[in-house]
Amino acid sequence: MTFEWWALIPFVAMLAGIAVFPLVPATAHFWERRGIQLAYALVLGVPVALWLWFGGEQATVVHKLWEYMQFIILLFALFVVSGGIFLKGDIRATTRNNAIFLGVGGVLASFIGTTGAAMLLIRPVLNTNKDRTHRVHTVVFLIFIVANCGGLLTPLGDPPLFMGFLSGVPFEWTFGLWPMWLFVNAILLLTYIALDVRLYRTEPAVAIARDRAAVVPLGVRGGINFAFLAMIVLAVAFVPSIDLAAVESGTATFAQMVPLREIVMLGASALSFVLTSREVRYGDNEFEWGPIAEVAALFIGIFLTMMPALKYLAQIAPSLPLNPSTFYLFSGSLSAVLDNTPTYLTFFEMARELPGEPSVAGVPEAYLVAISLGSVFFGAVTYIGNGPNFMVKAVADSRGVTMPSFVGYIGWAFRYLVPTLIAVLFLFIMEGVWALAVGLALTAFLVGRAVFTLLKKDAPLPVEA
Repeated sequence: MTFEWWALIPFVAMLAGIAVFPLVPATAHFWERRGIQLAYALVLGVPVALWLWFGGEQATVVHKLWEYMQFIILLFALFVVSGGIFLKGDIRATTRNNAIFLGVGGVLASFIGTTGAAMLLIRPVLNTNKDRTHRVHTVVFLIFIVANCGGLLTPLGDPPLFMGFLSGVPFEWTFGLWPMWLFVNAILLLTYIALDVRLYRTEPAVAIARDRAAVVPLGVRGGINFAFLAMIVLAVAFVPSIDLAAVESGTATFAQMVPLREIVMLGASALSFVLTSREVRYGDNEFEWGPIAEVAALFIGIFLTMMPALKYLAQIAPSLPLNPSTFYLFSGSLSAVLDNTPTYLTFFEMARELPGEPSVAGVPEAYLVAISLGSVFFGAVTYIGNGPNFMVKAVADSRGVTMPSFVGYIGWAFRYLVPTLIAVLFLFIMEGVWALAVGLALTAFLVGRAVFTLLKKDAPLPVEA
């Protein structure tokens, strides 16, 4: 099939619905219903799937539906297991403690995955900050650092890197990206600290008093769920799933036709649900099924409507000006809206056709670095760029934190995240003294902005809007 620009219309309509309907008074109330969200997703997605199916793209539809099932099963398992872990006690919601949460999460993300780290930490972070009035910025930076940028160091950290590992990239190769990982997460953490210090000064006295009075030594309830979390991480790393290519070719063995990885993950979630006390899950953690239901309803529409968008991208790719900078910008900007895993794979396969030494898994290394950085970092620019983003938002919303709208979140990203990612372009992707000079100037601006935010003592920033 040949794809024209108008094939993107259903995907654009899907994004527009997510962005606009919650903001319009006439539709906001109805949009909160999971049935309405699912109906909207299916009305847009099913015709696209049927169009591709009868147009000879049956394999594309099957692969995308299976990717959706894998995506939802992983999120579901992590959601259920993390919902059984409760950090009991109540530490003060100070800048230091919140920064420790984000910093530790940024490290954990590379080893238990951005989804696992985000689901593990979002509830303790919300519990710690329950007495504060300014909480939105903490959740937003958790998405930036823990749910995205922290996952760069290993293939376990983020799904795009895991797909690269399955395509031949050595497991240890991503460790070489540590300077970029350190730079981005350090700038983001510094920015958060400055912002939180300033906002903490504006907290009502009653909120600070309530937070100080509620201090209780920390402990863990539902600790058995760490074993189930390990089961899920190990399943993602080492347990095979259905080999669709072998099935389609008719050469699949029985083992290649069994979704063993997903069975292990669902088994871990079932054990977690049965063995965790209701007091911990529903009492302490205030566990609700609404967030995972919302993600499942909306992402079926996203996965189905993105199919022609990805096909159109692959179709026009040969006409794009390709070099490390454009690979970084193209893979990054598209990862923000098309989900970073399929975008990574599209540019990965594209780069394999280009000459260059040294190469990694058949991809010139400079291109692979750019594609990896763009896909992981830019997944934080929108709620749908990476799987855990929307889940963190949904959990926070369900716990009374009014998160920014789809467009509002992008505003946060362009204010605090994107300038850092542009600095990465000049410091680590582009070559030449002038690029280094620009990168250092941007870094000085980012650090200076943080210091200015830290020292200024006027009215609070309008970040909660």
